[in-house]
Amino acid sequence: MARILTIIVSYNFEPWIHQCLPSLLASSHPTDILVIDNNSKDNSTRIIKETYPMVRLIESPENLGFGKANNMGLTIALEKDYDYAFLVNQDAWVDQDCIANLIKVNSRNMGIISPIHYDGTAEKLDHGFSIYTQQAKIEDSYRVCSFVNAAFWLIPNAVIKKVGGFSPIFFHYGEDKDYANRIHYYGLNFVLAEDARAYHDRQQRQVDRKAFLKSEFVYHLTEYCNINYTFTKAFSMAILASIKKMLSSLVKGRIFETRSYFNIAFRLLGKSGAVRDTRQANKKAFNKIF
Repeated sequence: MARILTIIVSYNFEPWIHQCLPSLLASSHPTDILVIDNNSKDNSTRIIKETYPMVRLIESPENLGFGKANNMGLTIALEKDYDYAFLVNQDAWVDQDCIANLIKVNSRNMGIISPIHYDGTAEKLDHGFSIYTQQAKIEDSYRVCSFVNAAFWLIPNAVIKKVGGFSPIFFHYGEDKDYANRIHYYGLNFVLAEDARAYHDRQQRQVDRKAFLKSEFVYHLTEYCNINYTFTKAFSMAILASIKKMLSSLVKGRIFETRSYFNIAFRLLGKSGAVRDTRQANKKAFNKIF
């Protein structure tokens, strides 16, 4: 029987804890569960200790961010020789047969296996997932696509060994897109398991202007780190593209956006050394960034 380690990075997990953990504990294919808590300020860790003693809990004294905390779990998955690591967001839960249906997938160039993401109402597809999978194509009787967000990623042991962990240059957001770029660099795919269902409770989130510009920085940083580009092209797609947006905003009289894109370009330029190191590390086969 395939051994699965489910990894949940938590921060103020309390609103979803009694939906997320019981869904995994009820899985028809058993999974060990590891929660890595990023110094929550609510009662998350106490609840896990008192109500879910079968769940392994690692309490970080600081907020490590999404990628670094997940890397702790991926390291354990390799050290303990699990067949798969299953990354699950804290604001999410799965159907009873989700994992069983995920591990049935068998496709060439299989990198990451994803269930079908529904939103928290369970009535319609998660908005982001529906966009990411619009251009999916059929390969070996499965739909494959270029990206699915890391709310539910089933990663085979061999893929972790080959691609590594999340790049430490990303603290929170962008880690999954960067990892997806590396999946493609190694000739692997995102494969959709059509009969595996999971639910992501994020339909109420609002994106204001400040959040949008933060996402713009993260997007351009993932472009800068993209090892499918030459360094010259990556520089153009990140820094020069930010400057172009800055100039466009200036012409339109959008002073806040002009300043913001200038700041993005300046920050990206300041990260050039770290980006170069990240790109070099990510090009090494069987490199593990933990």
